[in-house]
Amino acid sequence: MFNKILVANRGEIAVRIIRACREMGIQTVAVFSDIDRHALHVDLADEAVCIGPARARDSYLNAENIISATVLTGAEAIHPGFGFLAENSKFAEMCRECNITFIGPDPEVIEMMGNKAKARQMMLLAGVPVVPGVDGVLTDFEHALKAADTIGYPVMLKASAGGGGKGIRIVENEEGLKKAYETAKTEAKAAFNDDAMYLEKYLEEPRHIEFQILADRYGNVIHLGERDCSIQRRNQKVIEEAPSTFLSSELREKMGDAAVRAAKAVNYNNAGTVEFLVDKKGNFYFMEMNTRIQVEHPVTELVTGVDIVQEQIKIAAGQKLDMRQENVVIRGHAVECRINAENPSLGFRPSPGKVNILLWPGGSGVRLDTAMYHGYEIPPTYDSMIAKLITYGRDRNEALNKMRRALNEFIIEGIDNNVEFLFQILNNDNYINGLINTSFIEKEYNLKIKD
Repeated sequence: MFNKILVANRGEIAVRIIRACREMGIQTVAVFSDIDRHALHVDLADEAVCIGPARARDSYLNAENIISATVLTGAEAIHPGFGFLAENSKFAEMCRECNITFIGPDPEVIEMMGNKAKARQMMLLAGVPVVPGVDGVLTDFEHALKAADTIGYPVMLKASAGGGGKGIRIVENEEGLKKAYETAKTEAKAAFNDDAMYLEKYLEEPRHIEFQILADRYGNVIHLGERDCSIQRRNQKVIEEAPSTFLSSELREKMGDAAVRAAKAVNYNNAGTVEFLVDKKGNFYFMEMNTRIQVEHPVTELVTGVDIVQEQIKIAAGQKLDMRQENVVIRGHAVECRINAENPSLGFRPSPGKVNILLWPGGSGVRLDTAMYHGYEIPPTYDSMIAKLITYGRDRNEALNKMRRALNEFIIEGIDNNVEFLFQILNNDNYINGLINTSFIEKEYNLKIKD
Protein backbone atom coordinates (compact mmCIF):
# COMPACT_ATOMS: atom_id res chain seq x y z
CA MET A 1 0.00 0.00 0.00
CA PHE A 2 1.08 3.57 -0.65
CA ASN A 3 2.54 5.69 2.14
CA LYS A 4 1.69 9.03 0.54
CA ILE A 5 -0.72 10.13 -2.20
CA LEU A 6 -0.91 13.51 -3.93
CA VAL A 7 -4.46 14.66 -4.68
CA ALA A 8 -4.42 16.52 -8.01
CA ASN A 9 -7.76 18.29 -7.59
CA ARG A 10 -9.70 20.77 -5.48
CA GLY A 11 -13.10 21.24 -3.84
CA GLU A 12 -15.30 18.49 -2.46
CA ILE A 13 -13.67 15.65 -4.42
CA ALA A 14 -10.24 16.54 -3.01
CA VAL A 15 -11.74 16.50 0.49
CA ARG A 16 -13.42 13.16 -0.26
CA ILE A 17 -10.15 11.56 -1.39
CA ILE A 18 -8.19 12.94 1.57
CA ARG A 19 -10.74 11.46 3.97
CA ALA A 20 -10.52 8.06 2.27
CA CYS A 21 -6.72 8.14 2.50
CA ARG A 22 -6.79 9.12 6.18
CA GLU A 23 -9.05 6.17 6.98
CA MET A 24 -6.51 3.91 5.25
CA GLY A 25 -3.56 5.39 7.14
CA ILE A 26 -2.13 7.06 4.03
CA GLN A 27 -0.57 10.53 4.15
CA THR A 28 -1.82 13.11 1.65
CA VAL A 29 -0.48 16.05 -0.29
CA ALA A 30 -2.86 18.77 -1.47
CA VAL A 31 -2.11 21.04 -4.41
CA PHE A 32 -3.69 24.46 -4.74
CA SER A 33 -3.78 27.56 -6.88
CA ASP A 34 -3.21 31.04 -5.46
CA ILE A 35 -6.96 31.65 -5.15
CA ASP A 36 -7.45 28.34 -3.27
CA ARG A 37 -4.83 29.06 -0.61
CA HIS A 38 -7.50 28.97 2.13
CA ALA A 39 -9.52 26.08 0.70
CA LEU A 40 -10.61 23.23 2.97
CA HIS A 41 -8.66 20.52 1.16
CA VAL A 42 -5.46 22.48 1.81
CA ASP A 43 -6.11 22.47 5.56
CA LEU A 44 -7.11 18.80 5.73
CA ALA A 45 -4.09 17.35 3.90
CA ASP A 46 -0.82 16.53 5.67
CA GLU A 47 1.10 18.71 3.22
CA ALA A 48 0.18 21.30 0.62
CA VAL A 49 1.98 22.75 -2.40
CA CYS A 50 1.03 25.81 -4.46
CA ILE A 51 1.12 24.91 -8.16
CA GLY A 52 0.32 28.22 -9.83
CA PRO A 53 -2.08 31.13 -10.43
CA ALA A 54 -5.88 30.92 -10.29
CA ARG A 55 -6.51 29.98 -13.91
CA ALA A 56 -6.90 26.21 -14.20
CA ARG A 57 -4.53 25.94 -17.15
CA ASP A 58 -1.79 27.52 -15.00
CA SER A 59 -2.43 25.33 -11.94
CA TYR A 60 -4.77 22.31 -11.85
CA LEU A 61 -4.13 21.63 -15.54
CA ASN A 62 -0.39 22.25 -15.23
CA ALA A 63 0.87 18.68 -15.44
CA GLU A 64 4.54 19.60 -15.03
CA ASN A 65 3.93 21.49 -11.79
CA ILE A 66 1.82 18.65 -10.38
CA ILE A 67 4.49 16.07 -11.21
CA SER A 68 7.13 18.32 -9.64
CA ALA A 69 5.04 18.63 -6.45
CA THR A 70 4.69 14.84 -6.33
CA VAL A 71 8.45 14.29 -6.62
CA LEU A 72 9.22 17.12 -4.18
CA THR A 73 6.99 15.68 -1.46
CA GLY A 74 7.91 12.04 -2.04
CA ALA A 75 4.38 10.94 -2.90
CA GLU A 76 4.22 7.58 -4.66
CA ALA A 77 0.84 8.03 -6.37
CA ILE A 78 -1.51 10.68 -7.74
CA HIS A 79 -5.28 10.58 -7.44
CA PRO A 80 -6.73 12.90 -10.10
CA GLY A 81 -10.36 12.99 -8.85
CA PHE A 82 -12.70 14.10 -11.65
CA GLY A 83 -12.32 16.90 -14.16
CA PHE A 84 -9.01 18.68 -14.81
CA LEU A 85 -6.41 15.97 -15.64
CA ALA A 86 -8.47 12.96 -14.56
CA GLU A 87 -9.05 11.73 -18.12
CA ASN A 88 -5.87 13.10 -19.69
CA SER A 89 -3.94 10.18 -21.17
CA LYS A 90 -0.79 12.28 -21.63
CA PHE A 91 -0.76 13.09 -17.92
CA ALA A 92 -1.24 9.42 -17.04
CA GLU A 93 1.68 8.60 -19.35
CA MET A 94 3.82 11.27 -17.67
CA CYS A 95 3.11 9.63 -14.32
CA ARG A 96 4.18 6.26 -15.70
CA GLU A 97 7.42 7.71 -17.11
CA CYS A 98 8.21 9.29 -13.74
CA ASN A 99 7.50 6.03 -11.88
CA ILE A 100 4.47 7.57 -10.17
CA THR A 101 1.30 5.49 -9.86
CA PHE A 102 -1.69 7.11 -11.55
CA ILE A 103 -4.82 6.06 -9.64
CA GLY A 104 -6.92 5.25 -12.65
CA PRO A 105 -6.76 3.13 -15.78
CA ASP A 106 -3.74 2.87 -18.09
CA PRO A 107 -3.10 5.82 -20.43
CA GLU A 108 -3.85 3.67 -23.48
CA VAL A 109 -7.34 2.93 -22.14
CA ILE A 110 -7.97 6.57 -21.25
CA GLU A 111 -6.94 7.53 -24.79
CA MET A 112 -9.18 4.91 -26.36
CA MET A 113 -12.29 5.55 -24.28
CA GLY A 114 -11.82 9.32 -24.19
CA ASN A 115 -12.14 9.41 -27.95
CA LYS A 116 -15.85 8.84 -28.49
CA ALA A 117 -15.41 7.69 -32.07
CA LYS A 118 -12.83 5.06 -31.07
CA ALA A 119 -14.91 4.01 -28.07
CA ARG A 120 -17.91 3.50 -30.32
CA GLN A 121 -15.90 1.23 -32.63
CA MET A 122 -14.63 -0.81 -29.66
CA MET A 123 -18.16 -1.30 -28.35
CA LEU A 124 -19.37 -2.47 -31.74
CA LEU A 125 -16.62 -5.09 -31.75
CA ALA A 126 -17.57 -6.13 -28.21
CA GLY A 127 -21.23 -6.57 -29.14
CA VAL A 128 -22.43 -3.69 -26.96
CA PRO A 129 -25.42 -1.79 -28.50
CA VAL A 130 -24.53 1.69 -29.74
CA VAL A 131 -26.64 4.62 -30.96
CA PRO A 132 -26.85 4.75 -34.79
CA GLY A 133 -24.21 7.17 -36.04
CA VAL A 134 -21.05 7.70 -38.08
CA ASP A 135 -18.07 5.39 -37.78
CA GLY A 136 -15.07 7.48 -36.83
CA VAL A 137 -14.93 11.28 -36.77
CA LEU A 138 -16.45 13.74 -39.23
CA THR A 139 -14.01 14.89 -41.90
CA ASP A 140 -15.82 18.15 -42.70
CA PHE A 141 -19.25 19.80 -42.80
CA GLU A 142 -20.24 17.98 -46.01
CA HIS A 143 -19.58 14.68 -44.24
CA ALA A 144 -21.82 15.82 -41.38
CA LEU A 145 -24.54 16.85 -43.83
CA LYS A 146 -24.55 13.51 -45.63
CA ALA A 147 -24.43 11.54 -42.38
CA ALA A 148 -27.39 13.47 -40.93
CA ASP A 149 -29.42 12.83 -44.08
CA THR A 150 -28.66 9.12 -43.85
CA ILE A 151 -29.36 8.76 -40.13
CA GLY A 152 -32.35 11.12 -40.10
CA TYR A 153 -33.01 14.18 -37.95
CA PRO A 154 -32.85 15.00 -35.11
CA VAL A 155 -29.13 14.28 -34.67
CA MET A 156 -26.57 15.06 -32.02
CA LEU A 157 -23.15 16.55 -32.73
CA LYS A 158 -20.54 15.63 -30.10
CA ALA A 159 -16.94 16.54 -29.49
CA SER A 160 -14.98 13.32 -29.94
CA ALA A 161 -12.73 14.20 -26.99
CA GLY A 162 -15.59 15.74 -25.02
CA GLY A 163 -17.11 15.47 -21.60
CA GLY A 164 -19.06 17.53 -19.08
CA GLY A 165 -21.60 18.61 -21.69
CA LYS A 166 -19.06 20.61 -23.72
CA GLY A 167 -19.07 20.52 -27.52
CA ILE A 168 -22.57 19.03 -27.82
CA ARG A 169 -25.37 20.31 -30.04
CA ILE A 170 -28.79 18.84 -30.83
CA VAL A 171 -29.78 19.59 -34.43
CA GLU A 172 -33.39 19.41 -35.59
CA ASN A 173 -32.94 20.08 -39.31
CA GLU A 174 -30.47 20.81 -42.09
CA GLU A 175 -30.75 24.58 -41.61
CA GLY A 176 -29.44 24.36 -38.07
CA LEU A 177 -26.61 21.96 -38.83
CA LYS A 178 -24.02 24.39 -40.19
CA LYS A 179 -24.18 26.80 -37.25
CA ALA A 180 -24.23 23.93 -34.76
CA TYR A 181 -21.23 22.31 -36.46
CA GLU A 182 -19.15 25.48 -36.32
CA THR A 183 -20.04 26.45 -32.74
CA ALA A 184 -19.56 22.93 -31.39
CA LYS A 185 -16.11 22.67 -33.03
CA THR A 186 -15.10 26.03 -31.58
CA GLU A 187 -16.30 25.04 -28.11
CA ALA A 188 -14.55 21.66 -28.33
CA LYS A 189 -11.27 23.28 -29.38
CA ALA A 190 -11.41 25.70 -26.46
CA ALA A 191 -12.35 23.03 -23.90
CA PHE A 192 -10.24 20.06 -25.04
CA ASN A 193 -7.76 21.47 -27.58
CA ASP A 194 -9.34 19.00 -30.02
CA ASP A 195 -12.14 19.98 -32.41
CA ALA A 196 -12.79 16.51 -33.88
CA MET A 197 -16.53 15.82 -34.01
CA TYR A 198 -18.78 12.87 -34.55
CA LEU A 199 -22.49 12.56 -35.13
CA GLU A 200 -25.19 10.17 -33.97
CA LYS A 201 -28.96 9.81 -33.93
CA TYR A 202 -30.60 11.89 -31.20
CA LEU A 203 -32.86 9.72 -29.08
CA GLU A 204 -35.83 11.81 -27.97
CA GLU A 205 -36.71 11.74 -24.27
CA PRO A 206 -34.30 8.98 -23.26
CA ARG A 207 -33.15 8.13 -19.77
CA HIS A 208 -29.47 8.45 -18.90
CA ILE A 209 -28.51 5.36 -16.92
CA GLU A 210 -24.95 4.42 -16.02
CA PHE A 211 -23.28 1.42 -14.42
CA GLN A 212 -20.42 1.67 -11.94
CA ILE A 213 -17.52 -0.65 -12.78
CA LEU A 214 -14.63 -1.93 -10.66
CA ALA A 215 -11.83 -3.86 -12.35
CA ASP A 216 -8.48 -5.05 -11.01
CA ARG A 217 -5.29 -5.92 -12.89
CA TYR A 218 -6.01 -9.65 -12.73
CA GLY A 219 -9.00 -9.70 -15.07
CA ASN A 220 -11.68 -9.46 -12.39
CA VAL A 221 -14.48 -7.07 -13.39
CA ILE A 222 -17.73 -6.39 -11.51
CA HIS A 223 -20.44 -3.75 -11.56
CA LEU A 224 -22.06 -2.08 -8.55
CA GLY A 225 -25.45 -1.53 -10.12
CA GLU A 226 -26.83 1.50 -11.89
CA ARG A 227 -27.49 5.17 -11.33
CA ASP A 228 -30.29 7.10 -13.03
CA CYS A 229 -28.87 10.47 -14.07
CA SER A 230 -31.75 11.67 -16.25
CA ILE A 231 -32.38 14.98 -14.44
CA GLN A 232 -30.03 17.30 -16.35
CA ARG A 233 -29.68 20.77 -17.74
CA ARG A 234 -27.49 21.37 -20.77
CA ASN A 235 -26.14 17.82 -20.48
CA GLN A 236 -25.00 18.49 -16.92
CA LYS A 237 -26.44 16.18 -14.28
CA VAL A 238 -28.47 17.79 -11.49
CA ILE A 239 -30.09 14.93 -9.53
CA GLU A 240 -28.99 11.29 -9.51
CA GLU A 241 -30.40 8.23 -7.81
CA ALA A 242 -29.72 4.55 -7.33
CA PRO A 243 -31.24 2.21 -8.25
CA SER A 244 -33.31 3.33 -11.26
CA THR A 245 -37.08 3.00 -10.96
CA PHE A 246 -37.28 2.22 -14.69
CA LEU A 247 -35.17 -0.94 -14.89
CA SER A 248 -36.70 -4.37 -14.48
CA SER A 249 -34.53 -7.12 -13.01
CA GLU A 250 -34.09 -8.56 -16.48
CA LEU A 251 -33.06 -5.23 -18.06
CA ARG A 252 -30.72 -4.50 -15.14
CA GLU A 253 -28.97 -7.83 -15.68
CA LYS A 254 -28.63 -7.23 -19.44
CA MET A 255 -27.20 -3.74 -18.98
CA GLY A 256 -24.88 -4.84 -16.19
CA ASP A 257 -23.54 -7.67 -18.36
CA ALA A 258 -23.01 -5.22 -21.24
CA ALA A 259 -21.14 -2.82 -18.94
CA VAL A 260 -18.81 -5.58 -17.74
CA ARG A 261 -18.32 -6.76 -21.32
CA ALA A 262 -17.41 -3.20 -22.34
CA ALA A 263 -14.78 -2.96 -19.59
CA LYS A 264 -13.27 -6.33 -20.41
CA ALA A 265 -13.11 -5.47 -24.12
CA VAL A 266 -10.62 -2.66 -23.43
CA ASN A 267 -8.72 -4.42 -20.61
CA TYR A 268 -10.01 -1.83 -18.15
CA ASN A 269 -8.70 -1.55 -14.61
CA ASN A 270 -9.67 0.66 -11.65
CA ALA A 271 -13.06 2.36 -11.23
CA GLY A 272 -15.03 3.51 -14.24
CA THR A 273 -18.55 4.19 -15.44
CA VAL A 274 -20.28 2.85 -18.54
CA GLU A 275 -23.04 5.25 -19.58
CA PHE A 276 -26.13 4.27 -21.57
CA LEU A 277 -29.13 5.98 -23.09
CA VAL A 278 -32.36 4.00 -22.62
CA ASP A 279 -35.47 4.66 -24.70
CA LYS A 280 -39.10 4.28 -23.66
CA LYS A 281 -39.21 0.67 -24.84
CA GLY A 282 -36.22 -0.35 -22.76
CA ASN A 283 -33.73 -0.44 -25.63
CA PHE A 284 -30.33 0.66 -24.36
CA TYR A 285 -27.35 2.08 -26.20
CA PHE A 286 -23.75 2.72 -25.15
CA MET A 287 -23.04 6.44 -24.90
CA GLU A 288 -19.56 6.73 -23.38
CA MET A 289 -17.24 5.41 -20.70
CA ASN A 290 -15.89 7.71 -18.02
CA THR A 291 -12.42 6.56 -16.98
CA ARG A 292 -12.49 8.16 -13.52
CA ILE A 293 -14.47 8.50 -10.31
CA GLN A 294 -17.87 10.10 -10.96
CA VAL A 295 -19.40 13.09 -9.17
CA GLU A 296 -22.40 10.91 -8.31
CA HIS A 297 -20.49 7.94 -6.85
CA PRO A 298 -21.91 8.47 -3.31
CA VAL A 299 -25.36 7.11 -4.21
CA THR A 300 -23.75 3.82 -5.25
CA GLU A 301 -21.68 3.75 -2.08
CA LEU A 302 -24.80 4.14 0.06
CA VAL A 303 -26.79 1.34 -1.59
CA THR A 304 -23.85 -1.11 -1.81
CA GLY A 305 -21.74 -0.27 1.24
CA VAL A 306 -18.64 -0.13 -0.97
CA ASP A 307 -16.15 2.75 -0.59
CA ILE A 308 -15.33 3.31 -4.27
CA VAL A 309 -12.43 5.71 -3.65
CA GLN A 310 -10.73 3.24 -1.33
CA GLU A 311 -11.27 0.50 -3.91
CA GLN A 312 -9.56 2.72 -6.49
CA ILE A 313 -6.54 3.07 -4.24
CA LYS A 314 -6.36 -0.66 -3.49
CA ILE A 315 -6.55 -1.58 -7.17
CA ALA A 316 -3.86 0.97 -8.07
CA ALA A 317 -1.64 -0.54 -5.36
CA GLY A 318 -1.91 -3.91 -7.10
CA GLN A 319 -4.48 -5.59 -4.88
CA LYS A 320 -7.14 -7.96 -6.17
CA LEU A 321 -10.84 -7.19 -5.82
CA ASP A 322 -12.04 -8.85 -2.64
CA MET A 323 -15.61 -9.23 -3.93
CA ARG A 324 -17.36 -11.05 -6.74
CA GLN A 325 -20.50 -10.07 -8.64
CA GLU A 326 -22.66 -12.33 -6.48
CA ASN A 327 -21.42 -10.48 -3.38
CA VAL A 328 -22.81 -7.15 -4.64
CA VAL A 329 -26.20 -6.53 -3.05
CA ILE A 330 -28.27 -3.38 -3.63
CA ARG A 331 -30.13 -2.35 -0.48
CA GLY A 332 -32.50 0.61 -0.18
CA HIS A 333 -32.44 3.77 -2.28
CA ALA A 334 -30.19 6.84 -2.47
CA VAL A 335 -30.65 10.27 -4.05
CA GLU A 336 -28.03 12.95 -4.73
CA CYS A 337 -28.63 16.65 -5.37
CA ARG A 338 -25.84 18.82 -6.73
CA ILE A 339 -25.76 22.12 -4.87
CA ASN A 340 -24.47 24.85 -7.17
CA ALA A 341 -23.62 28.52 -6.70
CA GLU A 342 -25.89 29.66 -9.52
CA ASN A 343 -29.18 31.40 -10.27
CA PRO A 344 -31.65 29.03 -12.03
CA SER A 345 -34.02 31.86 -12.95
CA LEU A 346 -31.21 33.60 -14.86
CA GLY A 347 -30.22 30.67 -17.04
CA PHE A 348 -28.22 29.08 -14.20
CA ARG A 349 -25.81 32.01 -14.13
CA PRO A 350 -22.85 31.27 -11.80
CA SER A 351 -22.82 33.19 -8.50
CA PRO A 352 -19.37 33.33 -6.92
CA GLY A 353 -18.86 35.24 -3.68
CA LYS A 354 -18.60 34.97 0.08
CA VAL A 355 -20.71 32.53 2.08
CA ASN A 356 -21.96 34.74 4.91
CA ILE A 357 -24.29 32.27 6.65
CA LEU A 358 -24.14 28.49 6.34
CA LEU A 359 -26.32 25.87 8.01
CA TRP A 360 -25.76 22.26 7.00
CA PRO A 361 -28.50 19.64 7.11
CA GLY A 362 -27.96 16.48 9.15
CA GLY A 363 -29.75 13.56 10.72
CA SER A 364 -30.18 9.89 9.91
CA GLY A 365 -29.51 8.94 6.29
CA VAL A 366 -28.06 12.33 5.29
CA ARG A 367 -24.57 12.76 3.79
CA LEU A 368 -23.00 16.02 2.67
CA ASP A 369 -19.85 16.11 0.53
CA THR A 370 -18.51 19.65 0.38
CA ALA A 371 -15.46 21.87 0.78
CA MET A 372 -17.56 24.87 1.75
CA TYR A 373 -17.43 26.52 5.18
CA HIS A 374 -18.74 29.65 6.91
CA GLY A 375 -16.93 32.65 5.44
CA TYR A 376 -15.63 30.70 2.44
CA GLU A 377 -15.06 32.77 -0.68
CA ILE A 378 -16.33 30.83 -3.71
CA PRO A 379 -13.98 31.72 -6.56
CA PRO A 380 -15.28 32.69 -10.01
CA THR A 381 -12.59 30.62 -11.67
CA TYR A 382 -13.92 27.07 -11.42
CA ASP A 383 -17.08 24.96 -11.68
CA SER A 384 -20.09 26.26 -9.75
CA MET A 385 -20.79 23.03 -7.81
CA ILE A 386 -20.19 23.68 -4.11
CA ALA A 387 -21.71 20.62 -2.43
CA LYS A 388 -23.40 17.27 -2.96
CA LEU A 389 -26.31 16.40 -0.71
CA ILE A 390 -27.08 12.68 -0.55
CA THR A 391 -29.87 10.91 1.32
CA TYR A 392 -30.52 7.22 1.92
CA GLY A 393 -33.75 5.39 2.74
CA ARG A 394 -35.18 1.90 2.84
CA ASP A 395 -37.04 2.76 -0.37
CA ARG A 396 -37.28 5.67 -2.83
CA ASN A 397 -40.11 7.38 -0.98
CA GLU A 398 -38.12 7.47 2.26
CA ALA A 399 -35.00 8.72 0.48
CA LEU A 400 -36.99 11.51 -1.20
CA ASN A 401 -38.66 12.52 2.06
CA LYS A 402 -35.25 12.79 3.71
CA MET A 403 -33.96 14.86 0.79
CA ARG A 404 -36.88 17.29 1.03
CA ARG A 405 -36.30 17.65 4.75
CA ALA A 406 -32.55 18.13 4.25
CA LEU A 407 -33.03 20.74 1.52
CA ASN A 408 -35.38 22.63 3.85
CA GLU A 409 -32.63 22.71 6.48
CA PHE A 410 -29.88 23.79 4.06
CA ILE A 411 -29.27 27.53 4.43
CA ILE A 412 -26.64 29.30 2.31
CA GLU A 413 -26.60 33.10 2.34
CA GLY A 414 -24.35 35.51 0.48
CA ILE A 415 -24.56 33.77 -2.89
CA ASP A 416 -27.31 32.63 -5.23
CA ASN A 417 -27.85 28.87 -5.18
CA ASN A 418 -30.15 26.19 -6.56
CA VAL A 419 -31.49 24.72 -3.30
CA GLU A 420 -35.02 26.08 -3.81
CA PHE A 421 -35.04 24.89 -7.43
CA LEU A 422 -34.01 21.38 -6.37
CA PHE A 423 -36.81 21.40 -3.80
CA GLN A 424 -39.29 22.24 -6.57
CA ILE A 425 -38.12 19.26 -8.62
CA LEU A 426 -38.36 16.92 -5.61
CA ASN A 427 -42.02 17.97 -5.25
CA ASN A 428 -42.88 17.69 -8.94
CA ASP A 429 -45.54 14.99 -9.48
CA ASN A 430 -43.88 13.65 -12.62
CA TYR A 431 -40.55 13.34 -10.82
CA ILE A 432 -42.20 11.68 -7.82
CA ASN A 433 -43.85 9.17 -10.15
CA GLY A 434 -40.59 8.44 -11.96
CA LEU A 435 -41.75 10.00 -15.24
CA ILE A 436 -38.40 11.51 -16.12
CA ASN A 437 -36.00 11.84 -19.05
CA THR A 438 -33.03 14.00 -20.03
CA SER A 439 -35.35 16.83 -21.19
CA PHE A 440 -37.27 16.96 -17.91
CA ILE A 441 -35.99 20.32 -16.63
CA GLU A 442 -36.41 22.21 -19.91
CA LYS A 443 -39.93 20.88 -20.49
CA GLU A 444 -41.28 20.99 -16.94
CA TYR A 445 -39.96 24.44 -16.07
CA ASN A 446 -39.81 26.09 -19.50
CA LEU A 447 -36.42 27.54 -18.62
CA LYS A 448 -34.14 29.27 -21.06
CA ILE A 449 -30.91 27.28 -20.82
CA LYS A 450 -28.18 29.64 -21.92
CA ASP A 451 -25.36 28.46 -24.20
